[in-house]
Amino acid sequence: MMFSRTDQSRLAEWWFTVDRQLLTAVLVLISAGIVFSLVAGPTVALKKGLAPYTFVERHIVFAGLGMFAMVALSFAAPVTIRRLALLMFAAAIAMIVVVLFVGPEINGARRWVRVFGQSLQPSEFLKPAFIVLMAWALAAHIQTGRRGLLVVPLALLLFVIGLLILQPDLGQSLIFAVLWGALFFAAGYSLLWPIGAAAAGMAVAVAAWSIFPHVRQRIEGFLRPETTDTYQTDRAIQSFVEGGWFGRGPGEGVIKSVLPDAHTDFILAVIAEEYGIAVCFILIGLYCFVIARAIQHVWQTENRFARIAASGLATLLGLQAFANMGVNTGLLPAKGVTLPFISYGGSSLLAMSIAMGMLLALTRKSVDWSRSAHLNEMGANSTSDPFVATPAVSGHR
Repeated sequence: MMFSRTDQSRLAEWWFTVDRQLLTAVLVLISAGIVFSLVAGPTVALKKGLAPYTFVERHIVFAGLGMFAMVALSFAAPVTIRRLALLMFAAAIAMIVVVLFVGPEINGARRWVRVFGQSLQPSEFLKPAFIVLMAWALAAHIQTGRRGLLVVPLALLLFVIGLLILQPDLGQSLIFAVLWGALFFAAGYSLLWPIGAAAAGMAVAVAAWSIFPHVRQRIEGFLRPETTDTYQTDRAIQSFVEGGWFGRGPGEGVIKSVLPDAHTDFILAVIAEEYGIAVCFILIGLYCFVIARAIQHVWQTENRFARIAASGLATLLGLQAFANMGVNTGLLPAKGVTLPFISYGGSSLLAMSIAMGMLLALTRKSVDWSRSAHLNEMGANSTSDPFVATPAVSGHR
């Protein structure tokens, strides 16, 4: 794109204020996901009795929707991001409640709902909304000093985890607990808050281990591999060994033919076998670059809400990538967490694209608040509305 500095159009303003390096890195990850969907997608589709390119075509559709959503959201002002998060949170909660009653039971859990003929996992969309609402509440508490506002983050966490446990979904519950603690840390609160979140997460894990047999089986299988079937994890680790640094070559891998989740949970092992560990390191580098750019903006912005929310959204990306890679390399028990933008999964791809769109919006160099004059009239430091954060969003000037 070529724009003049004198161009006053909305598109030109966006082009000169958005972090183009961050945007490019995310687009590269989404594009890589499309390419890698060709690695395992056709084989898994044929095993399931579907047309060879069923998963590839679906991945491309959701990747396109994700790119559109991400770019569209990157134009938004912080106040728009907050409003969207509130609507998305309400919609996701409503879908989760519906899932508990009418959702299909798969492997003993109810986590998916059919929307326009597609299966969606509402908890994926809940994560970016949860982060933004938490940041909103924490920024308001810091700005006003009202102790009652701290009830909001605690209530959000307990409410969300309560619904997820009913599904049950221990993996997502732990992710929300970690995000909750990370947001308190990013807001500058005492370390007792994230420590408390860790303790709560451990309590949830112990309770789930006691109540749900499949959770007990996974945890005990991870701690004592000799007592259970660890074929999928063992085979994934073997793929890294067989692929070496540069892989066996495109189409030469065999793990995609033996693992049922080769296109989702174990896509990294498939990539390692066919393209090599070097390509896996490139993917890790891209994730680290996105997180590093977000952290750079966090240090430079003076807006509390933007700082806390951007920290949480970057943590979400890193946490999910780490969880998936940990399962593929045998460092963590199987959780059913996808590799962001790379694994097949419409819900994950679309929700993570929304999260990155929010991140791009909150890390823009400046925000034209003239389009939201009513906020300025309320005053940047007014305490009349505790949920209106300071509108001056500064970045690289």
